[in-house]
Amino acid sequence: MDKNSDTKAKILQTTLELIKSEGFESVTVRKIAADSGTNVALVNYYFGSKDRLINEALSSFLGSFQDTFDVLDDLTVAPKARLRQFLTSYVSVISQYPELVARIFAIGGAVFTSQYQYGQFLRSIGFVKVRSVLQELTGEADQELLQMMIMQLFGAIFLPALLKSTLSTGAGIEVGSIERQMDLLFARYFHENAK
Repeated sequence: MDKNSDTKAKILQTTLELIKSEGFESVTVRKIAADSGTNVALVNYYFGSKDRLINEALSSFLGSFQDTFDVLDDLTVAPKARLRQFLTSYVSVISQYPELVARIFAIGGAVFTSQYQYGQFLRSIGFVKVRSVLQELTGEADQELLQMMIMQLFGAIFLPALLKSTLSTGAGIEVGSIERQMDLLFARYFHENAK
């Protein structure tokens, strides 16, 4: 990686860290420059504006989620194993920045272009892949029911990852490992004859 790429990556990483710790509304180009060891002129040179910088940082982060769906295409792996690998990878991305993911959800709606683009990805590619694996596992053909299954899976596996800190410190509830959560969910959700 060259010096320009390193600097740009450091600015993007600092932006994500600041959004995570302070929220979108508190992030300024000055804070980003100071925390990244650069200056305002350099941040503006690379990104042009605070909104473009935040959008690119979020786009990079949300791209990590998109990459997790690739395992669902590997038809040499049994459907249940593909789904487990996908869920594990997705939670791994959430675990990197649970506060940031929670903030993105909390602001709702597509405030940044990157959020809109990720929503489009989910609608046109991501959910289609998950729905296909669920159809393989369950034999269910009703698209509405398959979409409900996706929401139930996401809620059962991803919500605890997002709320882990709150549940632990606020309610004294220890969230089990992702593997244990999936074992429980799969044992109760999918038929024994599921692949």
